Amino acid sequence: MTAQLACLTSDVPEAGTLRVELEGENGPVEVAVVRDEDGALHAISDICSHGAVSLSDGEVEGCTVECWLHGSRFDLRTGEPLGPPAVRPVPVYPLTVDGERVLVDVDGAA
Repeated sequence: MTAQLACLTSDVPEAGTLRVELEGENGPVEVAVVRDEDGALHAISDICSHGAVSLSDGEVEGCTVECWLHGSRFDLRTGEPLGPPAVRPVPVYPLTVDGERVLVDVDGAA
């Protein structure tokens, strides 16, 4: 599968998140489209690797998003957890911006 329209750039709040569901090769994929504090957009799995809750409900700080349930922070560039209790990374998806369109490839996870 190739990149799909996830949203428009104007849909993602400053230093905030937007939850979207995209169609992957193996079915629906929950994605958090995140605008970091510098304004860059990122696409990561919306599901915390520790608590299985939505990361799009968490707070953005710098280039990280915090899981609201247990406080683990994930690097938006790599998906790596920056501290416990999470120890496993979350998938990061290729994201491109075409004008106002935000395109995400959920089958190209890093």
